[in-house]
Amino acid sequence: MSWKDKMRHWRQRLAAVDWYLVSGLAFLLLVISAFSLSALRLHDLLGDAEALPIESVIIKGDRQYTSDAEIQAALQSLMRRSFFSADVNQVQEALEELPWVYQASVRRKWPARLKVFLQEQQPVAHWNGDKWLNEHGQVFEAPHKEGIDQLPQLAGPDAMAKDVLTSYRQIRELLQINGFGLKSLSLNARHAWRAVLDNGVMLELGREDKMARIQRFINVYPVLAKQPNKVARVDLRYDTGLAVGWDDAQQESR
Repeated sequence: MSWKDKMRHWRQRLAAVDWYLVSGLAFLLLVISAFSLSALRLHDLLGDAEALPIESVIIKGDRQYTSDAEIQAALQSLMRRSFFSADVNQVQEALEELPWVYQASVRRKWPARLKVFLQEQQPVAHWNGDKWLNEHGQVFEAPHKEGIDQLPQLAGPDAMAKDVLTSYRQIRELLQINGFGLKSLSLNARHAWRAVLDNGVMLELGREDKMARIQRFINVYPVLAKQPNKVARVDLRYDTGLAVGWDDAQQESR
């Protein structure tokens, strides 16, 4: 094929091209490129902590045990991000790791704030000496705070914490109706119950029928209180009757 024939062939092929379609595709590619570049620049801008910093964190909710300093320390590294790149889930997790925080919720507040609602732990009892029990019967660890020394002492396996709290409330109510206060309640590994009253009397309740045994103690206590020696311990782990230990004498009555 001669040179002239080749040129004629290419002119024919070019003439057959749909230039309207080609120009349309070229324009589309240009638009896509422009949008991609804009999206990339916007992404960089939204992630720029200097351009769009978090200006403040608004803390709501009643707080007794969690200080502003503790919150600031927990969020220090997370606040170095921009308003849009900050992960509110990470902020929530960081706050909930504070020992006295029970629950936290976090949301963005335009234009440059985070709004946080904190719910603190509500301790209702000491648990196994160095831990706490909240109102839901959940065990948690937290440093001691002033003003909560008068809580009852509860003890038992952690998996049984909710049951111990429920039993404490039931026993306390029955005792209070009859003029007694409940200082502590414990459940040992063999699932046997022991209670200590505000007056120092220890009640051995065993594994079963603890409410009936408490009532038996209530019924007989007026007689025991008339004795010359102070009651120290009452063993109610009998089907009928009880055993009494006295403070000032090595004698028992049954």
